[in-house]
Amino acid sequence: MAGELILVVDDEPRYLRLIRFNLEAAGYRVACAATGDEAFTALAKKDFPDLVILDIMLPGQDGFEVCSRIREVSMVPIIMLTARGGEGDKVKGLRLGADDYVVKPFSAQELLARVEAVLRRARLVERPQGSTFLALGDLHMDFATRQVIVKGREVRLSPTEYRLLQYLVANVGKTVTQDELLEKVWGASYQGEHEVLRVTMWRLRQKVEDDPQHPRVIATVPGVGYLVRGSQ
Repeated sequence: MAGELILVVDDEPRYLRLIRFNLEAAGYRVACAATGDEAFTALAKKDFPDLVILDIMLPGQDGFEVCSRIREVSMVPIIMLTARGGEGDKVKGLRLGADDYVVKPFSAQELLARVEAVLRRARLVERPQGSTFLALGDLHMDFATRQVIVKGREVRLSPTEYRLLQYLVANVGKTVTQDELLEKVWGASYQGEHEVLRVTMWRLRQKVEDDPQHPRVIATVPGVGYLVRGSQ
């Protein structure tokens, strides 16, 4: 758990100091950056971070642009920080590939809980009982290597996207409720955060569905949850 390297990107010195103090007190290693360019300099170093905490309001490139650029080259987990509580910023960040968000001002306990939850999702890989490989039509998953192949092409999933898909295919043929997915993939503290699930599902479908508007791999069960059928 502790000892992971976390890159914190924020142009407000007081937040950098606060976040660094609390993360280091919890046993994490911390690197800091105040701009998008500084963040990419840090990401280019040999000691690559296990998690990025990224503020939206940055000088020059904002956090949305930085998140999008990171996702072009890496699936490192990202937590967005925003001073705005509006759903628009949260949804935009999640659609660009962020794994979670925290709204300023926040408590140290809230931030640490989110950090622990995101890192836990990145660490854990659960395999369906007695199986290391699954094929459903054009979708192939190798649970030993975390590879996901669609129509012969490997697709890159974030840790959260992978765990969401893995949990659904582990329950192939069964309708999984929204709250069950939130608890099993994100954690018990995420109960009721259906927007996080909805946006992550949207992102996952962009990668594994031929037509995300009319999904065949992951079906929606209206008012209940989602279902991966046993045959495609």
